[in-house]
Amino acid sequence: MIEKNQTIRLNRNCEAELIPSGDKINLLKGEVVKVTQSLGGNYTLFINGNLVKIRGKDADVIGLEAEDDHIQDIEEHAKKEVEEHLIWEKMKACFDPEIPVNIVDLGLIYDLKITPLENIGNKIEIKMTLTAPGCGMGPSIASDVKYKVSMVPGVTEVGVEIVWEPAWNKDMMTDAAKLQLGML
Repeated sequence: MIEKNQTIRLNRNCEAELIPSGDKINLLKGEVVKVTQSLGGNYTLFINGNLVKIRGKDADVIGLEAEDDHIQDIEEHAKKEVEEHLIWEKMKACFDPEIPVNIVDLGLIYDLKITPLENIGNKIEIKMTLTAPGCGMGPSIASDVKYKVSMVPGVTEVGVEIVWEPAWNKDMMTDAAKLQLGML
């Protein structure tokens, strides 16, 4: 178990995303980081004055067990009936690396559409927004949603569209999110 702000030396090279730009960077073995947030299987690290995000599949770089993100049998995965509640669960495991509340409770998901494909599997189309139009983490959060939803049995395609209408406001958050952020 890693405690918040614990200093850790990376045990191998690893790809990460700069926060908030989402630019890809390489972290090097031996660099010293601090874990500032651990939510939804991703980790936000502080390194050299910057915040970066690594995915759970790379958790071993900070001494934790890496998340297995490999689908063993793609054809069997595709044949399964998709369960909508599992898609929502996966989206609840997605976070803005700067806000400790999941994107569903923040009210960022506007639409979810499941379309059975002609051959096999299902296409999932998600419309989401961000808390602010200038949020540089949009592509990173959308990528995280796409990645996690693609792991749901029966899902073979995922599209995530960032939309701005209606404009997001704090009234779209669940009461649990408002409470967590000290707004209730």
